[in-house]
Amino acid sequence: MDEKAFLSNDGQYTIFSFRDSRLKFIAPYSLEKYESVVQWDNGYLVVMAKYAHNKEAEEEYIDLTPILKSLYINPKTFLTPIKSVEVKYA
Repeated sequence: MDEKAFLSNDGQYTIFSFRDSRLKFIAPYSLEKYESVVQWDNGYLVVMAKYAHNKEAEEEYIDLTPILKSLYINPKTFLTPIKSVEVKYA
């Protein structure tokens, strides 16, 4: 079973994909792209992100738990099998 999830963005949306699930939620307005995942901690991501207002990538934080709860998805059930996350664009 695949234990890796993927992070990307499409315009103004962040996309988090794992197995057959694809979460799509609003990203910061000036986000150009995610460059790398620095840390994955069971639903909490530290990523390097490139924004239009800055030449250099900067550290950004994403907490998936409140997003999952707002979608009525059990965070523990969804997040437990994920062992790593990487940035991946089509």
